[in-house]
Amino acid sequence: MTHGIANAWETGAVVSVLEREVFSEAEAARLLRVAQSTLHYWLEGDEPKGRRHKPVLRTEPRGARSVTWAEFVEAGLLREYRRTHRVPMVELRAFIDLLREQFGVPYPLADRRPYVAGKKLVLQAQAEAGLEPAYCLVAAVGNQLLLTPPSAAFVERVTWDGDVAAGWRPDPNPQSPVRILPDVRFGRPSIKGISTEMLWEQDEAGLDVEEIAETYQLDVPDVRWALAYENSQRAA
Repeated sequence: MTHGIANAWETGAVVSVLEREVFSEAEAARLLRVAQSTLHYWLEGDEPKGRRHKPVLRTEPRGARSVTWAEFVEAGLLREYRRTHRVPMVELRAFIDLLREQFGVPYPLADRRPYVAGKKLVLQAQAEAGLEPAYCLVAAVGNQLLLTPPSAAFVERVTWDGDVAAGWRPDPNPQSPVRILPDVRFGRPSIKGISTEMLWEQDEAGLDVEEIAETYQLDVPDVRWALAYENSQRAA
């Protein structure tokens, strides 16, 4: 899969994956653990008192309550910066537009290059857009360009397929095997292709961890990770 996606840019296959509508807005907000109103603002912008604010993640509002895979991944980055508060629209919109232009990709925050090989371009875009320091992806430390803590945490949560975001770890614990993959379980959290919600339901039905692991051909630690994730979702 990795080789195929990594070489599919010219055929448009990657764009179709990134543009695939995977979640409802409500479901995406739940998985990202952000307020739906915040996610909607990032996707659609708003018009308070007749003054239009453009979206952060879309070039223009779509008037849709669905979320594409690329939008979901990019929202995961914004979540690292502002969990429930509004992001400064003008600066971020200009910054993301500059990244689109400089890297020649429609979804620059769902592309690995700005975080790895393109830090200098990111630094320049940050300065040109007048991005506030709290929202910068890259910081100059001595003679090095380093990812800021929020962008570094985001990069570590993404499963990269070449330069494309192919998966996302919804659990903040870096040891967790839980993944969200657009082509597995309709984008629902899973471990080795098994829905974590299904495993949680089996636990709620009274099966012990060993029985669940045997039924779904998983390791016992996998089941424990799934239950821990699902329980944390319900406690949030």
